[in-house]
Amino acid sequence: MNWSELPDLAAIALLTCAFASVVRRNYTPASGLWLVGWVMIALHFAAFLFLFAPGNWGLLAELTGTVALVLAGLLFQSAVIPYWRERSSRWMLAQLIGSNALYVILLLIDHVPHWALNAAAALIGIGPLAITLTVLRRFHHALRWSTVAIYLALSAFLLIFQNHPENGTNLALNAVLFVVFLGCSFNFFFAFRRATAGAFVTITGFMAWASVFCVGPWMQIYLPHIHPESEVWNLPKFVVAVGMIVLLLEDQIEHNKHLALHDELTGLPNRRLYQDRMSSALDRARRSGSQMALLVVDLNHFKQVNDSYGHHIGDLLLQHVGTTFSGRVRRSDTLARTGGDEFSLILEEPTSRADALHVSQSLLELLKEPIELEGNLVRTGASIGVAVYPEDASDMESLCIAADLRMYEAKKGLATQGKKKAAQIADPQPR
Repeated sequence: MNWSELPDLAAIALLTCAFASVVRRNYTPASGLWLVGWVMIALHFAAFLFLFAPGNWGLLAELTGTVALVLAGLLFQSAVIPYWRERSSRWMLAQLIGSNALYVILLLIDHVPHWALNAAAALIGIGPLAITLTVLRRFHHALRWSTVAIYLALSAFLLIFQNHPENGTNLALNAVLFVVFLGCSFNFFFAFRRATAGAFVTITGFMAWASVFCVGPWMQIYLPHIHPESEVWNLPKFVVAVGMIVLLLEDQIEHNKHLALHDELTGLPNRRLYQDRMSSALDRARRSGSQMALLVVDLNHFKQVNDSYGHHIGDLLLQHVGTTFSGRVRRSDTLARTGGDEFSLILEEPTSRADALHVSQSLLELLKEPIELEGNLVRTGASIGVAVYPEDASDMESLCIAADLRMYEAKKGLATQGKKKAAQIADPQPR
């Protein structure tokens, strides 16, 4: 057995367990593929324990370990592409796995005909190009074309150097591994363009991992008297593992921050973030001597919707209203869910009472028609209260009270009239 691989296997196994623990708390398709990739890395080290076994066992260990290493890199680079939901991305991953695995197996087996090896090398470049051209009218992306370019270049390199009598096999194998992990570095750089420790460590770790397959052969040729320990070549693997764990932890922290400030059901700002933005908006309005408006929106007949169709349909209604209202307001404004069936909208400058009334009327228009939710036609409406700074109030608490009172006046007027199903807007100012 190759006992020198045992400490690396133990370290990778522990890192993989730590990675799995982090993934379990915040699972995503990308992190799931990363976890499978690290299982492949552990398999790579486990197989290389038997690298010097006699006969076909040693060859099987080499094939298993090398193919597992290639598959891990392909999983890493495919997991972070921004268009993973695109169906052709699965085709691309399957093609890259199949062609690279086939090529590595043929390369390491003795006495394989040159035509078979040449065909496998050509497939590495032709396959991604064929998939890209097949879906070109429906989908294209710059990152997809960069993948095609790099594998076409790899295919050309393999066809030129793989049959070299002295070191063609080593050159070809190192070229495949170099391209796979260089692709990881490039894709991670594209996906995580942020100034964080996790992104920096992971991207530089993948660059170092790819460079191993260039520096190692170069040292064998030009510095044959220097023999670095295997741990030196394996160090980038551990750097990448730590970097990816940090990436997941950074994402979890950001997700927790988002949950603390946003409504879980609709994804809109919650009351805490709404109050913070209201305070900031009032400060800006005071400094600039401008107006700002607050709209408090309360859905009509929401209790009847819950009683008649169930809370699931009620939740869907709230999500629909939140999405619909979000599409109507400006990006500079703030729409928040501030209660069970209550939404609040902060309109900043340039705005006026007339603008606020126009926005409130447009929100009412959005709710006039019945809404279809899982085959149920749900009718609702809204009562809206409008308050404007500084005409109606000069501080946040007073402004909220004024808007709430006018919303209740609108709701009371709706109940009194009885026949109206759309809401009324309470506005004491003369028009």
